Amino acid sequence: MSAEDREELLALLERVAGQATGEESIEAYGLDSTETTVRAFGGEVESLSSARSRGVAIRVLRDARIGFAYTADLSEEGLRLALSDARENRAAASPDDANCLPGAGDAGDLPELDAPGFAAVPPARKVELALALEAAARGAGGEVKGVDSAVYADAITTAAIVSTSGIRAAYRRTDAYVFTEVLAERDGAATAAYGLDAARHPDGLDVEAAAAEGARRATRLLGARKPDSRKLPIVLDPFATASLLGVLAGALSAEAAQKGRSMFAGRVGERVGSERVTLVDDGRLLDGPAAAPWDGEGVPTGRTPLIERGELRGFLHNTYTAAREGARSTGNASRSGFMSPPGLAPTNLFLEPGELDEAALLAEAGEAFYVQQIMGVHSGANAISGDISVGAAGLMVRGGALAEPVREATIGGSIPALLEGLREVGSELRFLPFGGGMGGALLLVDGFTLAGS
Repeated sequence: MSAEDREELLALLERVAGQATGEESIEAYGLDSTETTVRAFGGEVESLSSARSRGVAIRVLRDARIGFAYTADLSEEGLRLALSDARENRAAASPDDANCLPGAGDAGDLPELDAPGFAAVPPARKVELALALEAAARGAGGEVKGVDSAVYADAITTAAIVSTSGIRAAYRRTDAYVFTEVLAERDGAATAAYGLDAARHPDGLDVEAAAAEGARRATRLLGARKPDSRKLPIVLDPFATASLLGVLAGALSAEAAQKGRSMFAGRVGERVGSERVTLVDDGRLLDGPAAAPWDGEGVPTGRTPLIERGELRGFLHNTYTAAREGARSTGNASRSGFMSPPGLAPTNLFLEPGELDEAALLAEAGEAFYVQQIMGVHSGANAISGDISVGAAGLMVRGGALAEPVREATIGGSIPALLEGLREVGSELRFLPFGGGMGGALLLVDGFTLAGS
């Protein structure tokens, strides 16, 4: 979508917001997104899909009541009906003094999110990348026996928002990534692991590196055995770290804290982790998959320290949760599209990286368990109690190097124990393009239990 198209979308939203009457406030949010996915298998294109989603969401506020409606029909009649529905829904809603629309703020711009020439990339180039990814993974040799999936995916997204409270903004972002799951086999036993890469433009993707990563992670787990049960340090792989951050994110939501569903409720200003723990949410971090100049309500995004050198500094807020306690929104209103009202979620959440690369961190670990895969996070980790008991696979660490592989293991502990026992954070930060904005680094943590299952 060109600059002219963005202005056209903004003008459409202005016409909606301009229909406010009396004490009524209106917010109109528009989204235009085109997503393409190519799957390769056996040297051929298994599937190719491209879909465009366009729509407008409307919120109407009056007398502390708020109503929501949306439409994919962008004709004047379609927008009129959606506004009418939002007004009717407002009339039926319960009043809440925390219901409000944010005022205008200086969000600035992030032009780096929009890669020049992205829209001109032909489908043939995207197919080429998917096929090259699968070929590189299959050709890794050794004990690699196949590829379960090889995917190229991208999205071009334009978001815009206009409100009677003074907000008028739009931005465009482009995203591309490749993902492969590689299968390895030895003596009839199989393993699987994935590799990936992400960039703003397809030409920035490294399919060879993604394939090599999947092959390396799959083959090094071959021959794994159940471990002996004991207490020892663990080293969390960046992707395992990202999985556990998803649990921690739930506990750092102001909504969860206000409802008493967070282990950190009422503890702002207290020490909750070691000096190594600096946890940050940064919606303007360009390398993060959720980077944007403003959030789902038009509030400027920014860098929000949640835990700083072990001390709890605060929670993630949208406009509603901020109003409930006289705070300010941290720019964390989230939308899963135009068909839902703003919620609350992290943008790009990560532990501040340290100075040790992988070799140095493993040398520091002594004897430890390197966790490459975590299974059952959603059922085995609790954001309210903080307890963790999850399945894991990985490798032992001895003498500063990865040693024999381990499978069918369980690691047990808690989120508080992880934060208190965090000894080192690795220097490399990686985000999963589809991981909900969680950034992972290697972590060295004391105080966990490894058990054979």
